[in-house]
Amino acid sequence: MQSRQDGRSRISLRPGIRVRVVRKEDQRTEKLTEGVVRDILTRSQDHPHGIKVRLEDGTVGRVKEILG
Repeated sequence: MQSRQDGRSRISLRPGIRVRVVRKEDQRTEKLTEGVVRDILTRSQDHPHGIKVRLEDGTVGRVKEILG
């Protein structure tokens, strides 16, 4: 059983939750950036590459892991 959720479903996300995202410029290396969600940018309910969010520090990326 996995303790962390992935970020492909919008219903799992809300502002204030801690996540790890991959920024567009880090997609090749898959370097993850950790932060707290400020805004959910993807309008659809799910996305195969992860829901796009803006973190509190302004970073924009697709959610790869939900930490809680």
